[in-house]
Amino acid sequence: MTADSSLPEHIRRNRDRWNAEAPSYAAAGARAWARAEPTWGIWRVPESTLHVLPKDLAGKTAIELGCGTAYVSAWLARRGASVVGIDPSPAQLATARRLQREHGLPFPLIEADAERLPSRDRSFDLAISEYGACLWADPDRWVAEAARVLRPGGELIFLVNSSLFALCVPAENGTAGDRLLRPAFGMGRIEWPDDPGVEFHLAHGDWIRLLRGAGFDIEDLIEVRPPESATTTYEYVTLEWARQWPCEEVWRARRR
Repeated sequence: MTADSSLPEHIRRNRDRWNAEAPSYAAAGARAWARAEPTWGIWRVPESTLHVLPKDLAGKTAIELGCGTAYVSAWLARRGASVVGIDPSPAQLATARRLQREHGLPFPLIEADAERLPSRDRSFDLAISEYGACLWADPDRWVAEAARVLRPGGELIFLVNSSLFALCVPAENGTAGDRLLRPAFGMGRIEWPDDPGVEFHLAHGDWIRLLRGAGFDIEDLIEVRPPESATTTYEYVTLEWARQWPCEEVWRARRR
């Protein structure tokens, strides 16, 4: 990992946050590693419903940006991809390496942040992030890096909180409601009072301009609607809310 003095302040803060939070996410990571079918987001919507992953991953090269416990990387590896997981948190990577040993599924795990990837230009066919770099890194920087390391025709896929959710969730210890609580214009860096980390949220227009400016064509935006039977351990949104308005969205883009 790069020396602390050269890391952006938000990367240091988010690394420290996830080092502290890693033990509480180890069990969820283990359950995700053990699933026969991938499930996505806080509502664990099945892959057979959302169709997030490319149909054919055999022989493809992939990088997970902000892999955490690396369960998404494991799903890719089981489908034949040659995958690399990148994360700035050594504690999260320690959990990922333990789960690799338990499942006998080795692939490279590198302590690094997605704003400065230790990868050559045009190295990968797929870059993917589920609540990783797409939430915890500066979009201007990580999207540019994803564009750099993807080959022409390569795919970028990321799942993150919806912009509507970011406008409706209270700043302090509350669940999303039916009122807009902050401006849609000028979205970007958000610091919640009860969270030591730094998040980044963009409006749809900003995502579109950023992705296109980095050399991507946008292929799909999936606004996730959980099934009526869905449950979650997260308290910042209710199933009733998420059935009416998307609290999560999946972006799919392709490198020109």
